[in-house]
Amino acid sequence: MDLAGIIEIINAKFGEGFASIDEEVSADTVRLTPEQWGQLAPFLRKTPELFFDAMMCITGIDEGVESENLAVSYNLHSMKHNHKLEIYVSMPKSDPKVPSVEQIWRVADWFEREVYDMFGIEFEGHRDLRRILLPSDWDGFPLRKDYEFPETWHGIVINKMKEGWE
Repeated sequence: MDLAGIIEIINAKFGEGFASIDEEVSADTVRLTPEQWGQLAPFLRKTPELFFDAMMCITGIDEGVESENLAVSYNLHSMKHNHKLEIYVSMPKSDPKVPSVEQIWRVADWFEREVYDMFGIEFEGHRDLRRILLPSDWDGFPLRKDYEFPETWHGIVINKMKEGWE
């Protein structure tokens, strides 16, 4: 099934205009609000015609200092029907929250924890949302564009530039 057919099924369930292609992101992407994503995720997994059984990736995105938004991109695939879908969910940096899907797609557990660790996006309903790459007492979120790298951590000097690593 192509993207237009997937969107048609989604809009038949949730109402015309609920989902549409966002050419600004890419020709294969549907942009949603966090609330819409919370409604749509279980539907994508359980609806037989769609059956998105594989969560391929979750990526955190800082849309830039000027935009004041963070985003999460989800790449889904149906092994049964061999179709794919990218979902793009944008939210303000001041309140970066999106519903967790780790109970729908179990692999999302670690993906969500990584995005939380690097961007500070909270995945509401996640059963174990804690840092996965950095120490639990690390201050800030290193992949945000406004992140200021610390000089030290617990008295240990942190070198910003690794000389000779090229």
